[in-house]
Amino acid sequence: MTTTSLLPRAAGALLFLAAGCAHAGVKLDACDGPFQTVLQPAAARFDARAVWLDGRLMRWPGSPSDGVFRLYHAARGSIAAAAGAQVAGADGALALEAFAGSVPAAAAARFKYLGAGPVLRVADGDARRLPDLLRGQLVLVREDADGRVLDATRVQAAGALDDLYAPAAGLAHLGVDIEGGRTRFAVWAPTARQAAVCVYDAGRGRARAVHPMTFDARTGAWHAALPGDLTGKYYTYAVDVPVDAGIVRNLVTDPYSISLTTDSKRSYIARLDDARLKPAGWDATPAPRTVHRPTDMVVYELHVRDFSRDDTTVPAAHRGKYLAFTDTNADGMQHLAALAHSGLTDVHLLPVYDIASVPEKACAVPVPTGAPDGESQQALIKRTADTDCFNWGYDPFHYNAPEGSYATDPADGARRVVEFRRMVQSLHKTGLRVGMDVVFNHTFIAGQNEKSVLDRIVPGYYHRLNAQGGIERSTCCDNTATENLMMGKLMIDSVALWATQYKIDSFRFDLMGHQPRAVMEQLQRTVDAAAGHPVQLLGEGWNFGEVADGARFVQASQLSLNGSGIGTFNDRLRDAVRGGGAGDGGEAMFARQGWINGLVYDPNAHAGAHPASDLMKAADLVRAGLAGSIRSYPLHTWEDKTVPLAAIDYNGQPAGYASAPSEVVNYVENHDNQTLFDVDVFKLPLATSSQDRARVQSTRSRRASPTTMRASTCCARNRSIATASIRATGSTASTGPTATIISARACRRRTTTARTGRCSSPCWQMPPSSRRRPTLHLHATRSATCWRSVRAPRCSACRRRPRSNSACASSTRAARRTRPSSRRTWTAAGWRVRILPASRT
Repeated sequence: MTTTSLLPRAAGALLFLAAGCAHAGVKLDACDGPFQTVLQPAAARFDARAVWLDGRLMRWPGSPSDGVFRLYHAARGSIAAAAGAQVAGADGALALEAFAGSVPAAAAARFKYLGAGPVLRVADGDARRLPDLLRGQLVLVREDADGRVLDATRVQAAGALDDLYAPAAGLAHLGVDIEGGRTRFAVWAPTARQAAVCVYDAGRGRARAVHPMTFDARTGAWHAALPGDLTGKYYTYAVDVPVDAGIVRNLVTDPYSISLTTDSKRSYIARLDDARLKPAGWDATPAPRTVHRPTDMVVYELHVRDFSRDDTTVPAAHRGKYLAFTDTNADGMQHLAALAHSGLTDVHLLPVYDIASVPEKACAVPVPTGAPDGESQQALIKRTADTDCFNWGYDPFHYNAPEGSYATDPADGARRVVEFRRMVQSLHKTGLRVGMDVVFNHTFIAGQNEKSVLDRIVPGYYHRLNAQGGIERSTCCDNTATENLMMGKLMIDSVALWATQYKIDSFRFDLMGHQPRAVMEQLQRTVDAAAGHPVQLLGEGWNFGEVADGARFVQASQLSLNGSGIGTFNDRLRDAVRGGGAGDGGEAMFARQGWINGLVYDPNAHAGAHPASDLMKAADLVRAGLAGSIRSYPLHTWEDKTVPLAAIDYNGQPAGYASAPSEVVNYVENHDNQTLFDVDVFKLPLATSSQDRARVQSTRSRRASPTTMRASTCCARNRSIATASIRATGSTASTGPTATIISARACRRRTTTARTGRCSSPCWQMPPSSRRRPTLHLHATRSATCWRSVRAPRCSACRRRPRSNSACASSTRAARRTRPSSRRTWTAAGWRVRILPASRT
């Protein structure tokens, strides 16, 4: 062992540590103090350009290899390392060896994104000291032969922590647990110098007690076991941790909180299997068995507050709350019941975990006034944006706890649990499974901010860092690092908790492409085993940011998830139908028309002239979506060629990207960007009548894959919604998909069902169980006015003459010019699709 000793400083540090151990502990009044107390300010601040590869090796990208490398340590954060001077304030230093061997394969793969630079190794004799040294300040310094500083940096610690505390992955109980007459607490905080749990009688008021926690050197977790059942009490942790600013004491809630008090100030003590937290009949209420394979799913996206806030048929105390879903005679639940009867399988709730951006008490409800084209409304809303009662909820605070603003009393930690369960129970009784939107790609905030939880317990670990040690923000917020062992575990544990304790049936992952495929597949296995049945996973597989194109790991993105069975949203069909793309703005919002709103056949004033081939290419993308976007599925294209969908281009990517229909979610709108109706306002010619706009709205092609729709479409658009769903009966394209039409027409009117095979409405039909292949007749004209409805073997009443106009006639002529007459009929996903002349009935 080679150590540079700085005796005066070291002696002082030892005295400090000894004194700290003697009076150790966190005093009771600290439990009622500020969210952070600086115990020892840092002497200097450093970026973090070096990276621990494992528990022995580190790399310093961009650093020259010459000089002497030392790892200085200080328990009090007192290191100063000015260029040209000698290091001051350290307790000691470890001399590092240049490592000339091969980096272990796992570490090399994990940190493949790092730039070139020297790899340094901690000497054998010093390795055992690293766990303790990581609980203080560490600064890597390159010195000249005289000991003067050439460069200095902190070292990103996740690689070392995952290696040194790998057994933490097996921790069965993090958070609070009550068993055998004792209440137990566990929090993973391997870099904390000490930790204590503060216990409170209520969500407000002073602490009743503070209890020291003991450190498990094997897992890096801190534990406390208190006598008695403390159900109904509240708690926080007081942890002393090293940060760039020095040594701080953070008063922080539990990352594994199952519930909290108002505005998440304190965590709630309870067991979720406690009978007092279960509504009557909870254990005996099963989820409906409507989804036997992922392709059976038809998903309705819904926001809890929007569902009932303005519904006068809901009791005032329940409006905007979980309990609105228990008012089964109210308009909203009657509407959902009708949709369930018509074939809807899943209601996907926008985020309902604990949200950081919505005040749970005394939030603002702005009442905009002014001219319709004025700016006063936006200015008024902006003034209260940070305190508004409304937010989509993509601001995660605590992943395992229900949001309090949707409960009738956010101050009562039990209330939100019971009322959330009552919501799920009521939806299940209505015949609807419940899906949940989860956001593990970022947190609301990080660092040492009050609403930062993870980063104030293990600073610098839970978030993805850039080359300087700053947090990546490509997702819009502070990106999490689910490739790190314990962030991945938190995601898996959380989803398993919601699936088992709240009976959530499916999950939609926000920006799932920022997570590793391997972790998502581990999550799928773990959650399926915990729930005892398959739990469907859907997500946004977009490929962008610092992880794009597999820069850090194999992503859970569209192309990379091929063969996993996990579904991703299909932007190919979406963009072909709507026109343009999700990132459009300005002139492009008008000019880039789509298949249903005028591309080629009815250009608006901004669109300009397009060749007929543009419309035919869009039609191929639509048909590719109807065929499940299966890579190998053969499609006869507008060019009179039969090619696999993977050979059809979509902005430089294959139109077919999946191995099975379950890996694709077909949709034309969700909460992001404009509704279909609103985007058509931009893209349809100004002269388009309201009747034609309604026809465009109801012309929405659905799937050989799971499908999602947006609740606001029905409820905000004259209470009418119509969807056609083409579902695959087999798990792969080779099984031969069968057509099924599911329609939900008029919010409260029941129409056809997937069970009867009968037509209860002359305008919406579905084929009975038969081997006959139905024909989908499409006029080669404006979709809004000339859409041909489905003709089924036993349901042929809905044969309507399209509206005759010049747009129909001109686009029919264009279709005749561009499509060979010998190919007037083609096949897509089991449908025979035929172009009909505009004049034909």
